[in-house]
Amino acid sequence: MLLPEYGRNVQNMIMHAHKIENREERNRAVQAIIVVMGQLNPHLRDVDDYRHKLWTHLFIMSDFQLDVDSPYDKPEREALAERPDIMPYPKGKIRFGHYGQYTQKILELSKGMKDVGERVYMTNSMGNFMKKQYLLHNNNAVENQVIADQLNELSQSELTIEKPEDLIGTNQVLKELGIQNNNNNNNNNQRNQKNSRHSNSSNINKNKKQFKRRR
Repeated sequence: MLLPEYGRNVQNMIMHAHKIENREERNRAVQAIIVVMGQLNPHLRDVDDYRHKLWTHLFIMSDFQLDVDSPYDKPEREALAERPDIMPYPKGKIRFGHYGQYTQKILELSKGMKDVGERVYMTNSMGNFMKKQYLLHNNNAVENQVIADQLNELSQSELTIEKPEDLIGTNQVLKELGIQNNNNNNNNNQRNQKNSRHSNSSNINKNKKQFKRRR
């Protein structure tokens, strides 16, 4: 079968329609087959112009031999067999992968700002954005000075965060991203283990006292 997702019965229906000599009857049969094909693959309704897709599949399954009145142009075998052009892979080098290429492009554009106020605002905004990107890929604490140094490096020393301490707080970023700080997790785990040991020790002492009373 050329398109097994429609099943053997639909394939047989198309072969039967191909043998119908009367064109009007053949058209009615094909319209009924299209309805069945749509019912068997309801997900195609989410595709733009899904009925066009059904008619294309119909002709493919008939090996392009079916002669009927289609509301769309009959597809050509050669056109469907053509391979798409190979997409060129971007060759630009990314200094820090977790920031992505667009961060570098935005910083390039920011360097050309002539208004000092806008330039400072954009620099600080990009610093906060870069900190979020850093913590999204490395959910550990990061020094603001590290972000400031990397922004300065990506901008080829054209942009500088004057007050790195004013960048958004790490805990606030992690909370917004729905990520818990690993350091907090470790502290919580240690606290839970300590409480568990204390609880176990209390239970043991309690059991000893009860045992002595029974004796």
